[in-house]
Amino acid sequence: MRISITGKNLEISDYLSDLVNKKVGKLERYFPQDAEVFVTLAVEKNRHIVEVTIPYDGGIIRGEEITGDMYASIDNVLDKLEKQIIRHRTKLEKCLRSGALREMESALGGVEDEGEEEGPSIVRVKRFAIKPMSEEEAMLQIEMIGHSFYVFLNADTNQMNVLYKRKDGNYGLIEPEN
Repeated sequence: MRISITGKNLEISDYLSDLVNKKVGKLERYFPQDAEVFVTLAVEKNRHIVEVTIPYDGGIIRGEEITGDMYASIDNVLDKLEKQIIRHRTKLEKCLRSGALREMESALGGVEDEGEEEGPSIVRVKRFAIKPMSEEEAMLQIEMIGHSFYVFLNADTNQMNVLYKRKDGNYGLIEPEN
């Protein structure tokens, strides 16, 4: 597992780097040997932000945590990621290292099958006409409808895009990769 650590407004000490490598290294049992993990540590005023992104075949696992203490943020984000992996274990087991989740369950003393519990389900389906528009038009539409995201056909690329509002007030654009 290759762990890449980046700091924003923060110089990463050897101790902090070793701590992140040790803690993130525990997720190694879920992923293949060549998996990459991107960890971003940031400080904004008194907020300590830790963001962990793990791309794998078929998707991305991502977690972010903001607290007043960097060490607490690291612990919390890793707990979130592990819960995410467990929650989606049947879907992920096809993509991640085979048998990784079964090993984890036996180490935890066995996790009962969650097949009896109902998880999230689709409760509403929306259909709408899609007309080609520019990114600027999509930004106007997202403001007008008051949603946190907007799906549109990009007039420049003729591809489906998703525009979303970020926590910092700016926008993000998701484009399909060819």
